[in-house]
Amino acid sequence: MHSMSMGELFSRGGSLMWVLLAFSFVAFAVSVERVLTYIYYGFAPDRWFASILQQIRTSGVFSVLPQVSQCRHPVARIVQTYLEQLDRPAKIREDNVRRVGSLVLESVEKNLRILAALAHLSPLVGLLGTVIGMVLAFSQIQSIQGTVKPSDLAGGIWEALLTTVFGLVVAIPCMALYHALEGHADKIARRMEWAVTALDDLFSISHSPGTSSSSPSRRRDRSEELSAIQ
Repeated sequence: MHSMSMGELFSRGGSLMWVLLAFSFVAFAVSVERVLTYIYYGFAPDRWFASILQQIRTSGVFSVLPQVSQCRHPVARIVQTYLEQLDRPAKIREDNVRRVGSLVLESVEKNLRILAALAHLSPLVGLLGTVIGMVLAFSQIQSIQGTVKPSDLAGGIWEALLTTVFGLVVAIPCMALYHALEGHADKIARRMEWAVTALDDLFSISHSPGTSSSSPSRRRDRSEELSAIQ
């Protein structure tokens, strides 16, 4: 066994090895797609959002909308929706922010369930291959006339165990990648909730002249409207 190549071990594992190989390719593709997506989002929404809040306090809402629309991070989509809905009734604004947040979070968590499914299915497929291999091995041993050598039994067993080994080899990285990517997705979701809370506090508590470019009477009406979010 030590002198066998990976290809020979793969061929001895049976037909289910091809299923495990397909699982590994799918897991690799999903992992690469998610990592590239999170890199595309960027990894520093806290400082960006702090600068947005400061700019709103000093220059007003409309001065930050171009900057927010150009940012690719999911937090920016929530902030953009919130700011664009400032003149809407509180209930409509909350519903729109919630709806956009659900869609954004769905894209953030896209394909993560595939990794979780592969992490659970790979050991089961490997175990199935082992059981099938054991059945075939004992069936062949039963058909042998005369004394059965220990090597006849051991050879069939270790070949049958190959699918379990390869199943674990696929499942362990899938589980690790799933938890790592899910943790990052949860972090993004928490930042989205924090952004909405921070905007609620900003527009319900602080109403300096720089927070809006409208007239004083309109600012008072908007203040009363936005305070209903709390």
